[in-house]
This record gives sequence, structure tokens and C-alpha cells, in this order.
Amino acid sequence: MLFKLFITFCKIGAFTFGGGWAMISIIEREIVDKHGWLKRDEFLDLLAVAQALPGILAVNIAAAVGDKIRGRAGSICAAAGTIMPSFLIILAIAIFLTPDMIKNNPIVSRIFMGIRPAVVALIIAPVINSARAAKISWKTIWIPVVTALLIWSQWTFISNPILFIVLGGLGGYLWYTRHNLNKNKESRL
Repeated sequence: MLFKLFITFCKIGAFTFGGGWAMISIIEREIVDKHGWLKRDEFLDLLAVAQALPGILAVNIAAAVGDKIRGRAGSICAAAGTIMPSFLIILAIAIFLTPDMIKNNPIVSRIFMGIRPAVVALIIAPVINSARAAKISWKTIWIPVVTALLIWSQWTFISNPILFIVLGGLGGYLWYTRHNLNKNKESRL
């Protein structure tokens, strides 16, 4: 099982460009659909926790999945599998290519230009899946849109994303408390 974890995450790490968000769809397909190691709800909860932790998103997810399946050894194998392909590719580039060879090479430039649209698609897919799982509707879409615009804009007096997380948690708590109070009042009637 440890070898299977390592190989699965090695494959994910080798064929994904664009960082953790681009990997999410592939990780979900492998972990939830193909191997059945986690249920979809568990994966989405894990994704939320992995985003909140410091470090690389894909490595956080890999370590958590590995830990759930085989404990500490599984965590190490899954994380190593995610890191290994990138490490080897960067090592090969550092050994065989100079920065000038990469910067001035038209073939390398074309490859990166071709990868860009695929990376955008790989990032958009998990955002849509996360929105569905969070049950974001046309009535609530304004919340993430306004938050993203406020974080992005430089003129706002609130520019710290951590503050938005705290305010969002507080707002969620207040909404949940109010919603439950209304339910309790209705059930007593």
C-alpha cells in the first residue's frame, strides 16, 4: 500500500503543471474515483483543511491522504511521491540547461505558452467543484466575488486575507446561530 501511495502521488506530481490548484482535479479523480480511498465529502473537507495549513497545497493533501490510509509512513510516502517528480525535473534542468538557454529558446517558450491555457482550465475545474460542494447558489455567489475583489483591490482599507477569513468565520457563525434560533422557534410553535 505504501508503494501504491507513492506511485499514485508520483504520477499526479509528474503530470500536473500550475501548482496545487491545478492538481486538485487529478488528485480527486485518483483518490476518490479510481482508488476509493476517500469519499467526495471527506476529500472536500480535506481540501479545506489543506488550504488553511501553511505549505504547498498538493503536498498537504498528499500527506493527509497518506496519513488517513497508512498513518505516518503513508503520509511520508504520499508527500514524497508528490515532490519527487518536480525535484527531479528541476534537478535535470539545473544540470543540463543554463538560464540563458531556457530564456532564449523558442521551443521552450512555445511549450510554456501552450501549457498556460491548460493550467487555467485545471485551476477553474476545482473552483467550480468546490463551489458546488459548498452549495454556492446565485443568491450567495456575491460573497466570494466581493471578497476576491476586496482582496485584489489596492484601494481598500482591508487588504489582509486573514482578516477576510476571520470575518467569514464570524459571519458564518452568526448566520448559523440565527438560522438555528429561527428553526427552534418554528419547531416550538
